[in-house]
Amino acid sequence: MVSFLESIRSALLSIRAHALRSFLTALGIIIGVASVIAVVSIVQGFSYSISDQFKGLGSNSLTVHAYTPFELAMQGTKNRLSLNDYAHLVQHIDGVSNVSPSFMPFGDFGTTVKNSSTSAFTRVIAVTANYQDANQIYPEIGRFITTDDNQSRRKVCVIGSKLRENLKLPDNPLGSYIEVGGEWFKIIGVAETHGEMFGMSQDDYALIPFSVGQTIAGNAQEISVLINFTVDNMEQMDEIQDRVIGLLRQLHHLKPGQANDFKVQTAQQLTDTFSKIIDTMTLVLGGIVSVSLLVGGIGIMNIMLVSVTERTREIGICKALGAQRHHILMQFLIEAVLLSLLGGLIGLGLGYLLGAGAAKMIPNFPSAAVPWWAVALSFGFSSVVGIVFGIMPAAKAANLDPIEALRYE
Repeated sequence: MVSFLESIRSALLSIRAHALRSFLTALGIIIGVASVIAVVSIVQGFSYSISDQFKGLGSNSLTVHAYTPFELAMQGTKNRLSLNDYAHLVQHIDGVSNVSPSFMPFGDFGTTVKNSSTSAFTRVIAVTANYQDANQIYPEIGRFITTDDNQSRRKVCVIGSKLRENLKLPDNPLGSYIEVGGEWFKIIGVAETHGEMFGMSQDDYALIPFSVGQTIAGNAQEISVLINFTVDNMEQMDEIQDRVIGLLRQLHHLKPGQANDFKVQTAQQLTDTFSKIIDTMTLVLGGIVSVSLLVGGIGIMNIMLVSVTERTREIGICKALGAQRHHILMQFLIEAVLLSLLGGLIGLGLGYLLGAGAAKMIPNFPSAAVPWWAVALSFGFSSVVGIVFGIMPAAKAANLDPIEALRYE
């Protein structure tokens, strides 16, 4: 233990005596660790933000939507979930509540909405009263669309806070009229703010009654609905999911082995899918920037080899005074590891600052977040780099012949 502590003291003194050279030696490690931490902090901050958004859907929610493979979509095919599918799900699936169909009567990209001379392009979604519970969207001002609004086909709407801002409406726009796709709608509510996801505002939309949307769309065959509902008993989640899949396959006349033209997903499955994508991105990007750590390790090995050459007489004196091979080996190896760890520590702080700064520079981007495993990995990797690239210079120093070392000029 005494020799170990003495080796640490000697290594620190050597690093301090050659401060500039030590800094330049560790610069490769600093850049490598900073790059990895910056990339990981940005990606993980983004991941945490999206996960929080998915949590708002509730662990007992199910989403059913049409799915068209990319190859078929490029050929002009578009699968749909029809109103008939929705009606059969309501009639034949028990143990669910807050069944909420929705669709976009003006298409997936939306339409122009006007307030006097101000206009904005936004998503228009036709919904039922259950939409607010199934999607956790509640009014901040006013009220939500009711069953009576749907039955009476009232031309009313609930708007997001971003659309209110884009249309330059007052803070309390209740009772105001806006033009949606050539039709006038009365604003009855403004939904709570949800922020952004994937760089797009979640508050830029207008919700209208489902029945009014059907009238606007006209051709019921062209409507493709998205269905959200909650499962009353969590223990029946898998069973109900299987029943929904079986019913839709039967309605769509899909043969055994034929792929589904729809997807049934839970909030947890959506979260897991997104997490896999984020983890893959983190590994790929982290792997690319971590190449600089290899460069930093080679730099440490080169400088340590130079240090061994410079201190050859010192090594010879130590051996002549009784220093053993493992003492010399430990001294140089600890110096290399300390250089790597100091570089890793500086790189960790610098990487977080770079990640936080980059996240702040991107408008409405989530804050950077450094997970504990990234910190542990950076220090662990720094230690490994110090050991791997320090072992050769340390071994060279330990194997020097004391007589030859004392003769070295």
